[in-house]
Amino acid sequence: MFSPLTKLKLDKWIAHLLVILMALMVLNVTWQVVSRYVFQSPSSFTDELSRYMLIWVGMLGSAYVAGKNEHLAIDILLTRISEKAQDKLMILINCCVLIFGLVVMVIGGSNLVYLTYVLEQKSAVLQIPLAYIYGIIPFSGLLVIYYQLVGIKFLLTVKATV
Repeated sequence: MFSPLTKLKLDKWIAHLLVILMALMVLNVTWQVVSRYVFQSPSSFTDELSRYMLIWVGMLGSAYVAGKNEHLAIDILLTRISEKAQDKLMILINCCVLIFGLVVMVIGGSNLVYLTYVLEQKSAVLQIPLAYIYGIIPFSGLLVIYYQLVGIKFLLTVKATV
């Protein structure tokens, strides 16, 4: 389950999904500009759709970057300590990110999804249940947790044997 091959397949799947979402978002915004300035009749759904696609791109992108270990970081301390201490610090950082993903993204996001589902909130123009839109938050949180567990396993097993 936590094999490097599984992680690579997941990385590839998420990367492809992000590319598709970004391409659709570009097409959507382009259609908005064309309909507004060329046809003088702005499309009513494109603004809302691009906003929701941006939420999905942002959340999936954050999980993808966390999995690649390329998120924004201040590494002053990390570069000044020994390699063994670096591994311990990285395990601590991965644990902190894992806890954040669990508490904020999975638990908090699930509560948001549940609330919008129970209240039957729908988007103004598209009439899509907002629970579907916000469902990406706990899903991305699960991806973040998975990636952190893979990182911790790597640091504990592979780095420990080297």
